[in-house]
Amino acid sequence: MVDFLSNYSIQKWLESCPQGYLQDTVYGHGPDQVEPQELLANDDYREQQIRTTVQLIAGERCALAASSGLVNAAPDQASKTFLATQTLDEGRHVEIFTRRLFDLGVKPDDLESTIKTYINPHLGKFAEVLLEKIDKKDFVAGVVGQNIVLEGMAFSVFEMLHAGAEASNPKFARTLSGTIADERRHVGFGENRIGELIRRYPDKKPEVQRMQRDMTKHMLATFHEAFSHNGAGAGRTSAAQNGASGPTYQGLNMAEASNEEMEGALSATVLKEFKTRLGRIGLEYQSPA
Repeated sequence: MVDFLSNYSIQKWLESCPQGYLQDTVYGHGPDQVEPQELLANDDYREQQIRTTVQLIAGERCALAASSGLVNAAPDQASKTFLATQTLDEGRHVEIFTRRLFDLGVKPDDLESTIKTYINPHLGKFAEVLLEKIDKKDFVAGVVGQNIVLEGMAFSVFEMLHAGAEASNPKFARTLSGTIADERRHVGFGENRIGELIRRYPDKKPEVQRMQRDMTKHMLATFHEAFSHNGAGAGRTSAAQNGASGPTYQGLNMAEASNEEMEGALSATVLKEFKTRLGRIGLEYQSPA
């Protein structure tokens, strides 16, 4: 318990996050970094990036509601303390991706209408499954849904987007690198805390696994909708759109891969991580019908 207290303390969070990889950043990126002019000048590409960023905001709003709701549901002070830091992380994520929408030309007064226009309906259903558990103060199911399923999905999505933006959009890539570091910490907490509780309350397994199955169903539908709707796929760069040699993700050239191939690579990556992490905490992955 001593190691758990020190690893997930506010002091540890201060040293690793605001005093560590986020030091000297502004809204998650370097103070002089801006969105590429070629992106802002290309209406189709800009709209694609707005659509993608809206999904990130929606996911992070769900994560903010979940982590803040779990604070009072936590059975011990160490978990409450960590979830308090995670709540601030999620609030930061909502803020930095919202700021990116403004950088892409969305007016603050149009924020909510833009989100309503572009949000993927399957992502809303994904959030509903998780937040139902949060409303019931179900800590075990809530942490599995939040820190294993939601954060595991976000981790892989951010990695794909980072691969696509690293060369063409250093500003966005820098923002994503900070969120990836946050998600890695959140997933670690989920694995370390919930494994012991699953062993203590084995009767929770069927309910938690049903929740994972339902969230996975909506996640895969979200991916399918996203890649079907975007002409160049959710993770493409402007170089990829123009047919130039682009970055790689999971062995695929993002400039040449089809939407179906990109969707398949992302889905396979997330599901592999789910199976591994669920296995570590004593749960069996449930495949959606």
